[in-house]
Amino acid sequence: MLEIKNLCVSMNKKPLLTNINLVVKDGARHRLAGRNGSGKSTLVNTIAGDDSFTIDSGKIIFDGVDITKENATTRALRGIFISTQNVPEIPGLTILSFLKHSMIAHTHFETGKNLSMGEFLEKLESARTELDIPKEWLNRCVNVGFSGGERKRIMLLRLMLTQPKFAILDEPDSGADKNVQKQIIDTINKMPNTTFLFISHQDNFSSAINITQTTTLFDGKIMID
Repeated sequence: MLEIKNLCVSMNKKPLLTNINLVVKDGARHRLAGRNGSGKSTLVNTIAGDDSFTIDSGKIIFDGVDITKENATTRALRGIFISTQNVPEIPGLTILSFLKHSMIAHTHFETGKNLSMGEFLEKLESARTELDIPKEWLNRCVNVGFSGGERKRIMLLRLMLTQPKFAILDEPDSGADKNVQKQIIDTINKMPNTTFLFISHQDNFSSAINITQTTTLFDGKIMID
């Protein structure tokens, strides 16, 4: 699903990642480990297309396609989902509008067809009910006034609606109580067609989602056992 070849990344000419080689197999539950500052978040944000990082050399191959030079929007439409630790607040944009436009864009990119409002609302209601998310949340602005755990539940709603090929979750268990952590674990385990790459410092959480492989970073490099 994902192959990274000799990837070197910097920010403002400061090297952050050096000669990263990584393969994430289709259907994997792949964990990135390492101390804070080892390069984990830099790597996942680079994969997702964050243009604040500069790719100095190397390639990112996703689902057989070289996406090294593609922007974040195109990568998202191809099926790369990311949930970061510090999610932005977007005043003026409701969760309902955000999800609607996201679903319309994904559906058109994948099928060439337009998503009807009826189809969208049906899928939204099904996912919202399964996650027990209050209806009134949908009319609130994205992440404005929500707690850490509530933001994680909104992330899960987005994840369930888009059903991405590849989901990157950067410390999804951080800031979530036991009930929300269980929701995250249950949702991941119900998505066998999605490949997951995640960062977590909690072994119990990692065990619960049946990790298939762990890659450890140290000082911007992959540690070889």
